[in-house]
Amino acid sequence: MHTPYAAATRITVTSPEQMRDLGRRLAKLLRPGDLVLLTGELGAGKTTLTRGLGEGLGVRGAVTSPTFVIARVHPPLGDGPPLVHVDAYRLGGGLDEMEDLDLDVSLPESVTAVEWGEGKVEGLSEDRLHVVIERAVGEDAAAAPEDVRGVVVAGIGPRWAGEDLASLAG
Repeated sequence: MHTPYAAATRITVTSPEQMRDLGRRLAKLLRPGDLVLLTGELGAGKTTLTRGLGEGLGVRGAVTSPTFVIARVHPPLGDGPPLVHVDAYRLGGGLDEMEDLDLDVSLPESVTAVEWGEGKVEGLSEDRLHVVIERAVGEDAAAAPEDVRGVVVAGIGPRWAGEDLASLAG
């Protein structure tokens, strides 16, 4: 079943710093309860974007890949929401395994960013932001600079209807 997007935009990012900056801009749109799915191959920039989210939200602690801890909570330094950063790569059981992490308990008051969450965490919220990061592969990779990424940011559900995601383009 295809879920229609409430809003979507495409952005070209040409460096890791631009990816972090995109995360900082994205953080300005986020509020407690928001779920962000991050999709992209290994090394595409999911953690770099999440690092920018953390900076934009003003959370404590270095945002690094949570691959070996599965989930890491970054408390706010001020009055903003905490950032819950999840790496679902090694979770094969989908929502059941995600529920074992008790993410649904923290979802209402946190911004939750899930790397590798596509097909696993959609049941956590009907409203979510799906960020797909693509880099050139195969023959296209030879013609494209190393750091160039195409980023599609798509809002799903009523929360994102009418949200101006095109403002993320900078």
